[in-house]
Amino acid sequence: MKILLVAIVIMLSMFSLSCSQDAEPISYNSDACAHCKMTIEDSRFGAEIVTKKGKVYKFDAVECMINYIKKGKLSESDAGSYWVIDYNKPTILIDALTAYYLICPSIPSPMGAFISAYSSKSIAEEMKNQKGGEILSFKEIKER
Repeated sequence: MKILLVAIVIMLSMFSLSCSQDAEPISYNSDACAHCKMTIEDSRFGAEIVTKKGKVYKFDAVECMINYIKKGKLSESDAGSYWVIDYNKPTILIDALTAYYLICPSIPSPMGAFISAYSSKSIAEEMKNQKGGEILSFKEIKER
């Protein structure tokens, strides 16, 4: 009976781990963008969608992630979490839903939409004061 109980606990643990919606590090110069298929190279940019089942889709820019959603390649109801690279902390993924986005022609992103992401509004405003541009939320970025 103890063996059966241990087996059930192990199986449940494995199941819960396989469905994690946590971000997965992007392997720069190796991973390909799920939308445009280009190799992800610039560590100041990048994005991910992790489905509710734990599948990770990686993107070379926020705009590729948004276009992937808009083109219906993944249903938003299947998405578990959204992640973006913090421009000021290259390779660090932050929650895309709470990030602040700066659209600024002085900061070209890999696909030319000039979108960079920041973990706080104050940091985004500081960058805007230095370089210009417009600060938007994730919802506003998706609507453009």
